[in-house]
Amino acid sequence: MIVSALAVMLALNASAAKKPAAKLQFDASKGVAGSVEMPAGKVNYTAFTKLYFVTNVEDSTYQYVNVFVPEGADQHSPIFLKTNVGGYMPSAPGYPSAGDATGMALQRGYVVAIPGARGRSSYVTKGKKKVYNGKAPAAILDLKAAIRYLRYFDAEMPGDAEHIITDGTSAGGAMSALMGATGNNPAYDNYLKAMGAADTRDDVFASVCYCPITDLAHADMAYEWLYGNTTSRQANDDAHRQVTKELAALFPAYINSLGLKKKDGTALTADNYLDYIKEEIIRSAQIAKDAGADIPDSIGFSFNSDAGTFAPVNGGVGMGQAPKDLPDDMAKAMGGMRGMNKRVGEYIIGLDMTKYLNYVANKTPLKTAPAFDALGVAGDAASGENDEFGDANNVPANFTDYSAAKNNTTVSAKVKEEEYLLNPMAQIGQQGVTVAPHWYIRHGAIDRDTAFPIPLNLATKLENEGKDVNFLLAWNRPHSGDYALNELFNWIDSITKQ
Repeated sequence: MIVSALAVMLALNASAAKKPAAKLQFDASKGVAGSVEMPAGKVNYTAFTKLYFVTNVEDSTYQYVNVFVPEGADQHSPIFLKTNVGGYMPSAPGYPSAGDATGMALQRGYVVAIPGARGRSSYVTKGKKKVYNGKAPAAILDLKAAIRYLRYFDAEMPGDAEHIITDGTSAGGAMSALMGATGNNPAYDNYLKAMGAADTRDDVFASVCYCPITDLAHADMAYEWLYGNTTSRQANDDAHRQVTKELAALFPAYINSLGLKKKDGTALTADNYLDYIKEEIIRSAQIAKDAGADIPDSIGFSFNSDAGTFAPVNGGVGMGQAPKDLPDDMAKAMGGMRGMNKRVGEYIIGLDMTKYLNYVANKTPLKTAPAFDALGVAGDAASGENDEFGDANNVPANFTDYSAAKNNTTVSAKVKEEEYLLNPMAQIGQQGVTVAPHWYIRHGAIDRDTAFPIPLNLATKLENEGKDVNFLLAWNRPHSGDYALNELFNWIDSITKQ
């Protein structure tokens, strides 16, 4: 009897010592009414806020999602998931705004989810020590956990978790690309399990990526290959010109290794890649010109010479050309350029890439060389990306073999894994990975924050994998996002209503 009593007492003590496992929570009765003022009028919604998407919450400032359900939305309404990550910095969950895509999403009847995410400067205090827990790959882990949360409570929460559309700009564009390109990749599972994320899928339906800063392992070589011959780069000191030369020389082998193909099936190689970029810039400029944009030939464009034909005058016969000498205002109206008696056609037939790249570099100064993995190279300080791959003590790290070698070291296995987990290019097409079927990718035609090949490679690889890709080097756009929202949401409507 004494032994039995002792066993019962020990069992009770063990039970008391063991805390109940934390559970993810959602209460549909806890919604709060709110609204956002849009140009077309007020949009009312029900807000569900501070929905923690992991059970092991390390940072209560960031690890939750806010969900907003507009009037009329139901279980079948698509979910527009907006990440506000920028510069790989922490991003607190927010509220809908008329100033970005979230307001338009509500106006169009979409449920809006705005998750938080830890970033490279976020930390928690343990004792008297700061522990930086937001370094790579923390942000994408938090965002994947948010997706899993939405799917876990899909039956209880308005919105269709099988139709999640992600959106982000810059580093947030990279996060959106990662959410779309890495669905259900087992490489993230142990991290997510340790966080207490829901044990369910994290693939999404579509990804909207504005100027994604991604493929960091190869971004430096792409940047120097593209801009290496500009006046700006050639004006650098000897040490940085050497860095440009060495990095640019690495890019052709990388491009050739990707095995990419153009739409017509032609192999995309280093030999024809510059022409590939040129085609995309001309396509963008032509769309803008057809919409009324004034595009000068001084930045490298050339136009057909037979665009200025005129109808017969006073009963004459045949088609005549415009008079060679016209008043400036008339010449401009007829397609010419003010101050010149030169007719400029409406159809773009060529582009001098040297002129155009100098134009881009003159609009906004180029980044240092290297542009991303700068730590210790030619005397440069750490970049934001070096900080992103730093450790819990906030010590930055090199993440490319080139830059590490300049510091007489190598990239650690830990950093190599983190770079992989932040690189959609490395995961598209891998077995066991579910890639979003629909993509909307925009990069400004004067955006120099990363080189044109980075988003173009992403779009091309996705197309080669059979995905639906809407890509454009948006004309005269700098490093920015959430523009042309009517065009964006018309596209989203078209894919969600099929």
